[in-house]
Amino acid sequence: MTQTLKTKVLIIGAGTGGYVAGIRCGQLGLETVLVDGGDGLGGTCLNVGCIPSKAIIHAASKFETVAKAAGGGTLGITASAPAIDLAQTREWKDGIVRKLNAGVAALLKKAKVKVVKGWATFDDAKTCRVETDDGPVTITAEHVILATGSEPVELPFLPFGGDVISSTEALSLDAVPGKLVVVGGGYIGLELGIAYRKLGAQVAIVEMADRILPLYDKALTDPVMKWLTDHGVDMHLGARAGGFGDGKLSITTKDGEPLQLDAGKVLVTVGRRPRTSGWGLENMGVAMAGPFVKIDDRCATSMKNVWAVGDLTGEPMLAHKGSAQGEMVAEIIAGRAQAASGRAASDSANERLFDPVTIAAVCFTEPEIVSAGLGPLDVEGRDDVITSVFPLAAIGRALAIEAGEDGGFVRVLASKSDHRILGVQAVGQHVAELSNSFAQMLEMGAVLEDVAGVIHVHPTLGEAFHEASLRALGHAIHI
Repeated sequence: MTQTLKTKVLIIGAGTGGYVAGIRCGQLGLETVLVDGGDGLGGTCLNVGCIPSKAIIHAASKFETVAKAAGGGTLGITASAPAIDLAQTREWKDGIVRKLNAGVAALLKKAKVKVVKGWATFDDAKTCRVETDDGPVTITAEHVILATGSEPVELPFLPFGGDVISSTEALSLDAVPGKLVVVGGGYIGLELGIAYRKLGAQVAIVEMADRILPLYDKALTDPVMKWLTDHGVDMHLGARAGGFGDGKLSITTKDGEPLQLDAGKVLVTVGRRPRTSGWGLENMGVAMAGPFVKIDDRCATSMKNVWAVGDLTGEPMLAHKGSAQGEMVAEIIAGRAQAASGRAASDSANERLFDPVTIAAVCFTEPEIVSAGLGPLDVEGRDDVITSVFPLAAIGRALAIEAGEDGGFVRVLASKSDHRILGVQAVGQHVAELSNSFAQMLEMGAVLEDVAGVIHVHPTLGEAFHEASLRALGHAIHI
């Protein structure tokens, strides 16, 4: 027998956009049902993306540190040659995921959000049917928030299966592959490829563009490229992948020459696409913007009281963007015209807009890359912008933690006329932790003098942001 539920808000997808929207709806007293039909509470990010990948990256860095000590000593430390049981590492990683899953479940319960586990299929814009372990459930709602996320792109000539894997399978291997070929030189492929190189795999990167991370400027990616070269990663730039069989991946090099690469595993990371199939989107009557669901600056779709957040809505496909959108939509539905911060003040809830100054992005490569706001490629040809770079090699904390010798830096772009900060980028070890400071200054409309006037703690990497701003004003202290 089909169970029927009626609710104020129905959320499809339990990732960072969906579960945050659910918690905020519950906090605001809105009756809410959250349908979890994908990777589990927390979605891709928590289960098979951001969190587990960073855990594997951390373990790989630990292994590399011990391996260096065993290879002749480092910092006066010597050790025996390390070994890794990747199955145990995976279990540790899975334990982190389980802990966070339980935390999300507890938060949703506290907010009185009803979680329905199963795959939803929409018959119309406000009604869906969910196949659960206990039988079918029909849910109708006044408001629907679509937060179905994204999935790895599969190449037709390299379908997933067997030794051709996506990032999901790469995070669950039982053993380090002897030879790993990564197809795609974006941040996902490089993060995982670097981690497995640290763990001892022979790694090759196949990228169609002429350089890695083509969305970032060359100055930011050069230190990463240097690490790859110094650590024996086989780079095939401007190359195209072909078929895979008998342990060999066919590629065509930049010069048009055919080449066979030995591969125990082929990791395909050529991008992600919105998850739009299999749940009845075509029955909802919402407009599309290419492969994405079209939304306005309130995250509203073309169908009244149907909203969409996160990867489903387009670039940047970042977890923190989805969370911010989900929180905002919950507040709009509840009639909240103003955010807690006071931004986007309005007399009408319908005028609440999602218009962040920046959404910072981080690549957890070796070394890490951070970008917030405008970069050199965005202001190319303009003569009204100040660009200032400060090297991490001149920062005491960086030298003390071996983070000053890889070409890392912090760069600030600002308007010449009023010194308004337009963008901040960094590359170097541990610079991911600077990303929130960069975003905060941009969001607050800071000028160079604001950063220069903040007494930065010594010794920290954040001093490089201070010094870059001082340098833009013409009076850096330590260079």
